[in-house]
Amino acid sequence: MKIDDWLLEILACPNCRGELKADEAADELVCTGTCKYAYPVRDDIPVLLVDEARTPA
Repeated sequence: MKIDDWLLEILACPNCRGELKADEAADELVCTGTCKYAYPVRDDIPVLLVDEARTPA
């Protein structure tokens, strides 16, 4: 997964507006805010759709 640091700085969770952190092992961006949703990254493109997000267990 190739996501530039400058891009991670400006991206925000579409659900709660929290900061996103890259999870390289799972190819996901994980929200560090209140919702903790995990958004998939497909072909190095973040899919920031709440309907596509994995909710915390």
